[in-house]
Amino acid sequence: MASDGKTAVLYLLSALSLAQTTGDGLSVGAAVLLGVIEGITEWLPISSTGHLAVTQELLGIDGDAADSYAIAIQAGAILAVLGLYRARFVSIVDGIRGGDPEGRRLLLALVVAALPAAVTGLLFEDAIKEHLFGIGPVVVAWFLGGVAILVVARRRRDVSPDAGELISSLTWRSALIIGLAQVLALWPGVSRSLVTILAATAVGLAVPAAVEFSFLLGFVVLGGATAYETLSSGSEMVAAYGYWTPLLGLAVALVASIVAMRWMVAYLNRRGLGVFGWYRIGIAIVVGGLLVTGTI
Repeated sequence: MASDGKTAVLYLLSALSLAQTTGDGLSVGAAVLLGVIEGITEWLPISSTGHLAVTQELLGIDGDAADSYAIAIQAGAILAVLGLYRARFVSIVDGIRGGDPEGRRLLLALVVAALPAAVTGLLFEDAIKEHLFGIGPVVVAWFLGGVAILVVARRRRDVSPDAGELISSLTWRSALIIGLAQVLALWPGVSRSLVTILAATAVGLAVPAAVEFSFLLGFVVLGGATAYETLSSGSEMVAAYGYWTPLLGLAVALVASIVAMRWMVAYLNRRGLGVFGWYRIGIAIVVGGLLVTGTI
């Protein structure tokens, strides 16, 4: 029965991935599918790492090369932030040159917020991969994150999304709190965007400002993680998949990220995070069921 279930799921994913190989170990469709999943889930508070881990398991894509591929295509999501928030980055550059105090303060806030996760990730990289990288931990994180969202959404149901401060009011202390919360996202399935948005609203930012800061912080953190993984394990990825499929996945992730980010900003300006909480709980139950039955 478990074998039949896995066969059915694999058939569905195979249909989505077109089953057209590129000659370097990964089908064109699979590269597109992974790029779409990365681009959409990277910025929504539902965990891109969790979705990619489950998809890779179902497609039978595993190993260090696959993990490096999943991180490398994050570059597409990173470029999406650069494109959509280029005015912010221009402000930061002007701040470095001494011409824009607000840009300089934003840069300081981003650096402070990025440090806790960067340091923790480097110090405990092996332990995190050994104990937290697996479908089981992802399912638990999905469920707990979903419950957390619903609790926060209930408490904020009468609060306007615009209630709160702008990014320009963010102090380095508040940025540090957001950064400490981001450490939780080293647990796959938690979602970096989830914990940073919740932490940013907790320190007083309005929802639109919290989302924007989360996106900008993602540019810094994901940029560092992508560069580190590419330099340390990029050769294994290229040996397994060549250059074409990572570039294809990156390009698809870029387009999907732009769509997802624009949608999320517009959605949260009208409604809260509650729908994401229910989604996380739902997918935790579904994937947990597949795990218990031995389908994955």
